Amino acid sequence: MKINGRRVAMSLCGVIICAIAVGFFKKAAFGVDPFQSLMSGLDRLIPIPFGTLYVIVNAVLLLFSLIFNRHNIGIATFINLFLLGYITQFTLETLDRLIPGPSVLLRVLFLVIGIVVICIGSALYMTADLGVSTYDSVAITLADKWKLGKFKYIRIATDLVCVLLGTAVFLIGGGTWAEVPTIVGIGTIITAFFMGPLIEFFNVHIARPLLKQS
Repeated sequence: MKINGRRVAMSLCGVIICAIAVGFFKKAAFGVDPFQSLMSGLDRLIPIPFGTLYVIVNAVLLLFSLIFNRHNIGIATFINLFLLGYITQFTLETLDRLIPGPSVLLRVLFLVIGIVVICIGSALYMTADLGVSTYDSVAITLADKWKLGKFKYIRIATDLVCVLLGTAVFLIGGGTWAEVPTIVGIGTIITAFFMGPLIEFFNVHIARPLLKQS
């Protein structure tokens, strides 16, 4: 595959956009995607900045991929590893300063913004095809290299593990059951069922036309 400036720019913009979207998801407090639910639980348990925690967790997952399946690791993998957590942290802190107590209606708006924006970012990032996130690489390795099952079933299993583990460490870290829907809720369900079609829509109408211009 030809690695050119347009692909790198699409990967960079895609990761930045996804990171901003995660910040909106967290501010909406209606649940985040499965991997971010794990990160939210760890964030509640481990007293270090979210950006740094994100790098540490993904570095561990990166080590797994480097040992067992380097094929899916690329420039975009490292962009995701080093930028997403810090940009998400910055976005959430900025929203907290500007809107410390959003109404339910505004939180719903943040959720909608988060869903649309993360799908646009994912379309750019995936179409550029310069590597996948370390979390995605784990499921791909388990399915394609270790032959433990079809990717879609392995991904469901890894997502379920993230949700359960994220909930557990969130509660261990001092969270309450009443707060659990803020990390595992309607937003989590929506991302599971609607992100795929929306990403494909933005692939067709934005990402692929951009790539063809190169």
